[in-house]
Amino acid sequence: MGLDALFGGGRVKTPRNSIDVSEAAGVRYLHFGSEWVQGAMRVARPFALELEYTREMMLPLLLAPDEGWPRRVLAIGLGAGSVVKFLHRYCPQSSITVVEIDPRMPPMAALHFRLPREDERLEIVIGDGAQFIADTEHKWDLILVDGYDHRARANALDTAEFHRACRARLAFEGRVCLNLFGRSRGFRASAQRILDAHDGHALVLPSLDEGNAICVTGTELGTRINLAALRGRAQLLRSQTTLNLLPTLSRLEQAGYCPGGVLTI
Repeated sequence: MGLDALFGGGRVKTPRNSIDVSEAAGVRYLHFGSEWVQGAMRVARPFALELEYTREMMLPLLLAPDEGWPRRVLAIGLGAGSVVKFLHRYCPQSSITVVEIDPRMPPMAALHFRLPREDERLEIVIGDGAQFIADTEHKWDLILVDGYDHRARANALDTAEFHRACRARLAFEGRVCLNLFGRSRGFRASAQRILDAHDGHALVLPSLDEGNAICVTGTELGTRINLAALRGRAQLLRSQTTLNLLPTLSRLEQAGYCPGGVLTI
């Protein structure tokens, strides 16, 4: 029995792959022609981050150099638009550009997942993310990379050339945050390509139960932030947005990234 039969979701068929939407226990899910979950939204809380890996992708907000950061955000891969919605709602200082390769995704995300309309702060570009980063002349404070096909492959977004291009397009004190698939055979090689492109200044969180592993790069100046200060920032962020990153900080500490109570990237 397929997901549509189980949950009553809609399906859009194309020559490439289908986009499926299912719903269960108050949560709406996005799939690319399989049971793999590509995005999720709790219907009663459409701007909250339902999947744990999307919450961990907001870790850079705790590492911000000032209250106005990030001013310019590039998101490669739209999916259900969870991270884009969160930033658009809770970071009013941010201008967000989204690059999505599948032209079907923006209308699907708008129809089923409450993606806001484009405005002076939100631009959606249909195109190849790797090509976009190679061609753009803009600098970005935060580059978010979460682009997988229906077979869970990152393709051109998992190459040394792409990671070097991302680094070259970072503004001063900019960061890249990537969603990796921690259960794939090539996970270690993928993480190493990111580390090599950023001269070792990146952290890779342990894989979540969902299988995702988030990677955050350092900055030109490196990163050293007291863990107590990070916890204070996490508590403030939680009070402002309900997003709780305290478990992520505990995972960082357990992974050995905070020697002497200081996060070092």
